[in-house]
Amino acid sequence: MRQEEEVNVLWAAAGELDRNHDAPPADICGGSDSDKAATADSSLRLSSLLATKDRDYLLSPSGAQVKVSDLEGHVVGLYFSANWYQPCRNFTEALLSAYEQLRAGGSNFEVVFVSADEDLDAFNHYRSSMPWLSIPYSDLESKKALNRKFDVEGIPCLIILQLGDDKDMQTLHDGVELIYRYGARAFPFTAERLEELQKEEQEKHDTQSLMSLLTNHDRDYLLAHPKPRQVPVASLTGKTVGLFFSAQWCLPGAKFTPKLISMYHKIKQMLEEQGRDGDFEIVYISSDRDESSFQSDFDPMPWLALPFGDQNAKALAKHFDVWGIPWLVILGPDGKTVTTHGRSLINLYREKAYPFTDAKLEQLQKEMDEEAKNLPRLDFHAGHRHELTLVSSGSGGGPFICCDCEEQGSGWAYQCLECGYEVHTKCMRSVGTGTLNIERRFECVIVPASLGGD
Repeated sequence: MRQEEEVNVLWAAAGELDRNHDAPPADICGGSDSDKAATADSSLRLSSLLATKDRDYLLSPSGAQVKVSDLEGHVVGLYFSANWYQPCRNFTEALLSAYEQLRAGGSNFEVVFVSADEDLDAFNHYRSSMPWLSIPYSDLESKKALNRKFDVEGIPCLIILQLGDDKDMQTLHDGVELIYRYGARAFPFTAERLEELQKEEQEKHDTQSLMSLLTNHDRDYLLAHPKPRQVPVASLTGKTVGLFFSAQWCLPGAKFTPKLISMYHKIKQMLEEQGRDGDFEIVYISSDRDESSFQSDFDPMPWLALPFGDQNAKALAKHFDVWGIPWLVILGPDGKTVTTHGRSLINLYREKAYPFTDAKLEQLQKEMDEEAKNLPRLDFHAGHRHELTLVSSGSGGGPFICCDCEEQGSGWAYQCLECGYEVHTKCMRSVGTGTLNIERRFECVIVPASLGGD
């Protein structure tokens, strides 16, 4: 991902930008006595979170000490992250972009890095890419306390702290999602601001069309085989279109692509038999890191693609809230979104999922419910030692990753609640109670900061 030129800005005071972390900030409180009392109160609360009896400072990027009290009046993001985890490095780039935009614009936003790195060298290396503050690596107790305080179960995690209208400290836990979805526009992370953004987002979805989604002022075509054939985007008008987000480096994508190719051909064949073979198409939205990888990934695909590096790719990922790949969005003949869960529907219903509408899915669900009546309530699977129970979404089931085919699932499944083992009903390989193969395979989940990111 292209990274904006670094702007080393921490504090904004009276319209002036202090570009030196090591200098104390100017008085940014101002206002009434009650406002000053509120910021003083926030400072006390931040001190209780970020300082100890032996340490009242945080580290600047240069290693200088910055008083925790200097954060008074700021919206503070506690960033739990580690250099060893790729999704953390991906999100750091997204957070850095938003941070620099906000600081350059004079916003009172600050980030405090809470490291989960394995050693001091890794901490220092990772911190060297960050223009914000950090809790010292040696202060293990403070880091553990913050993880417990905010119930941090995974990284990256961004906790937003700020004073509410009632002068109480407000906590927002989904900072990572908000930065990915809205970037700097999410600031100041208030309920009112988020409602505005959601309304804007809904308006964009309500007015979207194939042309607005897939074209720009420099391009009105898509790539097709044999290369370098170009197909006008306008030719897709009136069709059901799948937007397939993936990349060569994504192992789950490499596993899902052959299945999608097979389903694509079956859907096309089914439509051809009905005299409607042109009613369905897929467009590949690449997050490959170089053009040769893109070409290698696109070559076996029988559908269309956005050109490599096209500006619409990132915009589409943000528009459809694509937080991981592979991802399949389905658009209806009117260009509106039918579902963003095309991958799950392909895994669950295969080619029968077409055209992915609510009416079709309701029909398929009824068929599955009828089929489930003839399935055994308890059964053994070759990959697990315990007896599995047949469950539905209404009786203890829900979205899951199948431990047999390693793809997404929902609805009816066989489940071992004790072990978290779950398989599609179609993936059941029943065995007796004799010797079982208990090896379990796990899926690798890749969540890029944005399409094109490392």
